[in-house]
Amino acid sequence: MRVLIVGLGSIGNRHLACLRRLVPNVEVTALRREGSGAEDGIHVVHDLDTALATKPDAAVIANPAPFHIETAQVLAQAGVPLLIEKPLSDRLEGTADLIETCRKEGVTLQVGYCLRFEPSLLALKQALAEKRIGRVLHLKAEVGQYLPDWRPGTDYRNGVTARAELGGGVLLELSHEIDYLRWLAGEVTRVTASLGGIGDLETDVEDYADLLLDFEGGASGALHLDMLQRHPTRTCKVVGTTGTLLWDGIARETKLYRVEDGEGIWQVISGPSDEGADRMYEDQLRHFLECIETGTTPRVSGEDGRRVLELVEAARRSAREGKAVET
Repeated sequence: MRVLIVGLGSIGNRHLACLRRLVPNVEVTALRREGSGAEDGIHVVHDLDTALATKPDAAVIANPAPFHIETAQVLAQAGVPLLIEKPLSDRLEGTADLIETCRKEGVTLQVGYCLRFEPSLLALKQALAEKRIGRVLHLKAEVGQYLPDWRPGTDYRNGVTARAELGGGVLLELSHEIDYLRWLAGEVTRVTASLGGIGDLETDVEDYADLLLDFEGGASGALHLDMLQRHPTRTCKVVGTTGTLLWDGIARETKLYRVEDGEGIWQVISGPSDEGADRMYEDQLRHFLECIETGTTPRVSGEDGRRVLELVEAARRSAREGKAVET
């Protein structure tokens, strides 16, 4: 199997490691900018035409978000299946055209919202499907970590997250939460948002965002995103008519609260696996390869990726105009 990886930063290297474990004899070509170093056992090229000449069976697009669509369109027109790292892009422009190209060419298009493959979050999803907390009333999600601690040994100011020109800011970089809340509770119908730069970081992007969400099923939601807090956190609480589910994304654990014989108890319904965080990345990649083979629609489709961008745009508009925005 021949796979093209576009961009070989931290996430590109993670995909590479997973790919080598799942497909030991894989032939990998990496498309990197001029001046980037060679990688052991990888064919490195510096332009898309040369990359296409290797006739890849699939491609993982892991370069900065502003460059996703341009690269993906060329590959899709050549019939190459695509796993595009989140977010699908830094803007809506061009995303509908890419989705249509993939449809016309019969090309698999999957977006890398890997939390949908995290076993503990899947357990929460299953508990909701089984109505273990009754009807969902409210969801509250939070994710935050001090940006200089994200990638130790690098200058955060030079990274994608800190730079608007590269698609940075918490709304795009932490858009996993927007995606999985839709996945858990259904479509978002209205967004009210506050966002901006309130910390001491040297960036030109928003370092926090607070979103209030209304879902089509009647549930309400609250989402907080930041790259400021020193203690890393990633949680989601789902309140239902008969119980509560609590997901800890750092511990990779999900608990269920219910009342039995008049006494409330917490029950762990999913704990961390021995494989750690790599498991969800491997499961995501395995799913992508299966979708290529079977022609089935990926769990996280191009339409899902585009919908997240629509909600990001709605949040930005709400913050600008100081009012709720219908979506």
